[in-house]
Amino acid sequence: MTVASRILTVTIGADPPARLDKALARDVPPGAALSRTRLARLIAEGAVARGGEALTDPRARVAEGDCLTLTLAAPETVDTLPQAIALNIRYEDDDLIVIEKPAGMVVHPAPGSPDGTLVNALLHHCGDSLSGIGGALRPGIVHRLDKDTSGLLVAAKSDRAHHGLAAQFEAHSVGRRYLALVQGCPDPADPRLRGLKGVSFEGSTLRIATNLARHRTDRQRQAVTFHGGRHAVTRARVLERFGTPPAAGLLECVLETGRTHQIRVHLAHIGHGLIGDPVYGGRRRLSARALPEAAVAAAAAFPRQALHAATLGFAHPVSGEWLEFTALMPADMASLADALRGKTG
Repeated sequence: MTVASRILTVTIGADPPARLDKALARDVPPGAALSRTRLARLIAEGAVARGGEALTDPRARVAEGDCLTLTLAAPETVDTLPQAIALNIRYEDDDLIVIEKPAGMVVHPAPGSPDGTLVNALLHHCGDSLSGIGGALRPGIVHRLDKDTSGLLVAAKSDRAHHGLAAQFEAHSVGRRYLALVQGCPDPADPRLRGLKGVSFEGSTLRIATNLARHRTDRQRQAVTFHGGRHAVTRARVLERFGTPPAAGLLECVLETGRTHQIRVHLAHIGHGLIGDPVYGGRRRLSARALPEAAVAAAAAFPRQALHAATLGFAHPVSGEWLEFTALMPADMASLADALRGKTG
């Protein structure tokens, strides 16, 4: 698809912020769907001008009535190749697409996963319907799921949707509910939990509030910290207990924030890591005194972290309509849950 570059004219309104970048962020029409990051890049590239003179300093002074021209270059293509990969599409319109991602699919190409990703599949599926999101022809990935986490994910197909969805994720207004099968089972009466830093109870709901940052020695992992890092809040509620005494549990986890590996790290922090999690200590053997041997064996053999993004809700970034989607627990997790209940066959 070939798209010509275009010129956008912006007139600075009354009582503007003193800085160019802040004034632009306020006065660029919402329909232009230019994020603060995109505007900063345009300034740095010399694509913002006043009276024919490029303004490359984001701190440049502006005044009411200044007429600024923004040169929006034709979207660049990306190196990622479209691939005909089947997708479980739950919703799609001109602006966005909601996918139910299977476990095992990487969302975005990376050095260890150059193809076969969700992005490869979306590039093939969307074809010429993609706009130049962020200045490149690509689907707008505004949030991710780990490779071995299954469930619901939304991607933008247009600049306006990308901008609107990203703003909702930043404001933590998106509804996200996960199902998790964990080792042991949190108990509000457990003095160990009640004494753990960052942990509190809201009735029967466990609230975990810490900061998260890269692990000091393993850069592929995240770690709980209380100095630096990024604030992260997870709420967890027990839906079902397995074994006597409980040796495993089914939890509903609701994200207030959405940090990398957040649920996995937080559950490990409270001593109830995800069954099957190879990174955050979810591989220990469940108690054979509390569960049938078949259940213990099923948990030990489970090949991934037992985590599923079950509910996703957000306001449509164009119409404003609230959209909410639910995905049933996938077959592998459902089978594991049955084994933990003592069901066979």
